[in-house]
Amino acid sequence: MRESVQYDVKVVTPPVIGAEEFWDAEAAVWRLVEIYRRNTAFIREQFRMCMAQGFTQGVRYRACYPQIRIRVDTFQEVDSRLAYGYVVEPGAYATTVTRPELYFDYLREQIRLLLKNHGVPVEIAESEQPIPLHFCLAGENSVQAVYPESSAHTLRDHFDVPDLEVMDDAIVNGTWVGKPGEELPLAPFTAPRIDYSLHRLQHYTATRPEYFQKFVLFTNYQFYVDEFCKWAQSTLDDPNSGYTALVEPGNRITRAGGVVEGAHASRQPQMPSYHLMRDDHTGITLINIGVGPSNAKTITDHVAVLRPSAWLMLGHCAGLRTSQRLGDYVLAHGYVRQDKVLDDDLPLWVPIPPLAEIQVPLEQAVAEVAGLSGWELKRIMRTGTVASIDNRNWELRDHHEPVLKLSQSRAIALDMESATISANGFRFRIPYGTLLCVSDKPLHGELKLPGMANAFYSKQVGQHLHIGIRALEMVREMPSERLHSRKLRSFLETAFQ
Repeated sequence: MRESVQYDVKVVTPPVIGAEEFWDAEAAVWRLVEIYRRNTAFIREQFRMCMAQGFTQGVRYRACYPQIRIRVDTFQEVDSRLAYGYVVEPGAYATTVTRPELYFDYLREQIRLLLKNHGVPVEIAESEQPIPLHFCLAGENSVQAVYPESSAHTLRDHFDVPDLEVMDDAIVNGTWVGKPGEELPLAPFTAPRIDYSLHRLQHYTATRPEYFQKFVLFTNYQFYVDEFCKWAQSTLDDPNSGYTALVEPGNRITRAGGVVEGAHASRQPQMPSYHLMRDDHTGITLINIGVGPSNAKTITDHVAVLRPSAWLMLGHCAGLRTSQRLGDYVLAHGYVRQDKVLDDDLPLWVPIPPLAEIQVPLEQAVAEVAGLSGWELKRIMRTGTVASIDNRNWELRDHHEPVLKLSQSRAIALDMESATISANGFRFRIPYGTLLCVSDKPLHGELKLPGMANAFYSKQVGQHLHIGIRALEMVREMPSERLHSRKLRSFLETAFQ
């Protein structure tokens, strides 16, 4: 251990692991694993010691995140078709790293592209960013302890705690401003920001981050969850499906072959998630986000740090045109954003474009599952603008103003979550799409009444869910460089996807 004095406080740290250059991506990631394991274990051990022996006044225990660093000295030409994997101008770039074993494949691929595109080594070292105690104690390394605090003796006197000032989204929002001499961002999220979201995911969904898959479906109805679990169980019975297990809230695992491990969550989480897994994490995650744009933003803020390959919204909407029927599909190609929750992070003047990489598979999936094509497909699906609002009871307002705005926008449907999910996909550079199902037509006197709702749900839920699943399977078959297109990248982007 090393000791230093900081404002009359003795700071105890583990021995320094020197910086080292790497030309091999896998070796570089293993060094990140080594540093992270050693440093988090150090913090846990010091905490256990303090709990057993007492906290020594004037002593602080600290260990820091590992980091990746690269220096590029020239304006190098890279393949202009690439969306990521290179830096855009000369300079020193760095990012802190957490949970490198969870992100092993991702980190290896990002580093491999840097080495290939720039022909310079990456440097792996310890950063100067302390690892908060809280982020070392959860998950497999959980430490159960009751810490007695008093006004004269607090935990933060001895260990680093989460600091919200280093957990913001300035990098992905495009508002990051560096200090003189500070290295440029190499990745969209810093280690503390990722740690924060990984812990929130466990809290909101009752499943561990390592079970999340690269392709994500969001819904807001339990009917879809029930159908998904039913389909997942039958899929696991097929040895050729490629799926290996279903994980449910509480981290209950049903493996192919019927072996069950663990139990259901003792109480339902706020946004339960279900993961139909494949060995390479290319399975499908379904999350029931509940109702409203706030929930939609909350969950996508946290899922984004896992860097999924794509996410889709499958939900119900109010049809706004007389020609629509209950059960028709709406494929969103634009959004009227009246949800308000993202206005500070993504101004309303920023357009949220449709992505052909998602729109085409969604349309093909509707045609395939419904057994229709061409002109006949238009009988059950309409492409257009979806308006998303934050007031579930908008129908109770005076209709003149909202109806006028909806008409001027050419909107064909209205819901509460789709714009938020797609806007956050745009913001986080994650391919996104929306396929809704018309469940009522309040402007035309067709309200969702109990009898109508039951008939509608029983007929349409299964088909709608399987369209979303089939679309994601089509997207999964795309080459990564095609799916992660340049459309979502700004002028000065991070090298990491």
